[in-house]
Amino acid sequence: MKRLILGVVGLVTSLTLGLSVGVTASAKVYHQRSSALIWHRSRMVNDSKVHYVKVPRSYAHVRSSRGLNQIKAVSGKKVTFKSRLLLPEPGKSNEAWGNPQSIALSKSGYMYIVYCPTKLKNRGRIVRFNMKRLEQLGVTQKPTELRQAYVKHHGKYSLLQRNIQQAIKAGGLFDTGHGQSLAYNLKNHGLYMWRDNERAPRVPVSSTGYIQHISAKTLQPTWAISFHLRSHGALIYGGHTLTFDKYGSAYFWDNPGDGANIFKGKISPHHVVFRRTNQILRRMPGTRLQSMGYNPKRARLYLVSDDSIASFPAKRLNGHGSLSNGSFEWSGLTPKRETEGLAYDASGHGYLLSNHHPEVLVSTTVY
Repeated sequence: MKRLILGVVGLVTSLTLGLSVGVTASAKVYHQRSSALIWHRSRMVNDSKVHYVKVPRSYAHVRSSRGLNQIKAVSGKKVTFKSRLLLPEPGKSNEAWGNPQSIALSKSGYMYIVYCPTKLKNRGRIVRFNMKRLEQLGVTQKPTELRQAYVKHHGKYSLLQRNIQQAIKAGGLFDTGHGQSLAYNLKNHGLYMWRDNERAPRVPVSSTGYIQHISAKTLQPTWAISFHLRSHGALIYGGHTLTFDKYGSAYFWDNPGDGANIFKGKISPHHVVFRRTNQILRRMPGTRLQSMGYNPKRARLYLVSDDSIASFPAKRLNGHGSLSNGSFEWSGLTPKRETEGLAYDASGHGYLLSNHHPEVLVSTTVY
């Protein structure tokens, strides 16, 4: 996707609310007419520790959908992810729960997965998993129990299956866009995601950005705000990644054509603002922008591509920035599975969402 980058943008503070329209029956959209982008001149950072990994011609499927799997680093910083949950196939009442796109973990112990079946263009649902209850039921020790939660045996569900089903809540379909940006705000405990509708893969419908606030109870949008990330010829689409640090700052990364650009900002019901931080990463981790994560234990930001994860300390984006090659860690993973999302618990362990026999794997160490 070609993006034009020109000029420098000044701070924009004015906000005008337009007519509210429905995303769903209960949600409203607030229209921010002023630009949400603050543009700074940036320097190029030498991040030679990071290696660019091309997207594979075809993704690998797990060897067995019934057993435990692992994804580990074969180069760079060592890490091993092991199966934690094999996600249900099929979903409740044969609902389409295929093609998971993002993952978020709440402080209260819930895991949220966004499912965007390819047949339902730009629409999907969020499914919430009660991790504490699933652990009590032994599902994390026998992940296949979750995968078969909605598969009847001899025409009925077992007691264990019914208990597992009670630990799962499936939200209704809504306008998700591509769906790979669900994120949990560690400060205000809210769930947010872009609504990045596409007319074709990686081709947005328009330059308008939408960020939705998601109800943790109904798993539906409660409000959304529309805005533009443009000024003086600079145009950023955003929409594909989102994460929050423990102070409530929001981040996403993009590649406008000159390298990995990191954006930092704030999101509220009536106002969105992002500034391009003052450093551009010469080397991206890979072809596809799949996810962005934040580890509260290590205070690091993670850029995720397929089979490739790069990270650096969040504080080194402050001010004019102080990133250097020594700031970076990078892991090259195997075995060519689609890496959809990365979220962290309070202990600093990473939860990796992988597609093609969807599952969530957890790092065996703080990563």
